[in-house]
Amino acid sequence: MKSLDSDKSVAKAGDTAEVAANDNNGFFTPNEKINFSNVKVEPLFEEDVDFDTFSKSDFRAVKVKECVAVPKSKKLLQFTLDDGTGTDRTILSGIHAYYEPEELVGKTLIAITNLPPRKMMGIESCGMLLSAVNNLKDSEDEELHLIMVDNHIPAGAKLY
Repeated sequence: MKSLDSDKSVAKAGDTAEVAANDNNGFFTPNEKINFSNVKVEPLFEEDVDFDTFSKSDFRAVKVKECVAVPKSKKLLQFTLDDGTGTDRTILSGIHAYYEPEELVGKTLIAITNLPPRKMMGIESCGMLLSAVNNLKDSEDEELHLIMVDNHIPAGAKLY
């Protein structure tokens, strides 16, 4: 399944203004214009996490400088990210079924940056991008949406 906005390129020439006005990855689409009736939501965790455990997680806004498909992998995308430190951060994410790499360049995403590095396909991934996942009712099909935020938020901004 591709992201919900992947069919924007098939808009007719006369629809250009409407597509441009709505070219925001659903960020500003009013809820009443989105059909949520076919969405199945997982139950919330019953186990509480204490504040000290939660506060150890370092969530940061990151800017996508480059995104490419990982060779020999059907799922992985390799992100080169500006995390505000002045040194590029590499994160791998198994979301190629939902996004094409070129549509993510320039976006501002949310990452957890203090996970231990993990090698995948010989490439070290230093963090994890946050996304929302849900299943469709009466189906095994899954939707995934990267958490994208306003591009005015600078790289490295900490989330509280």
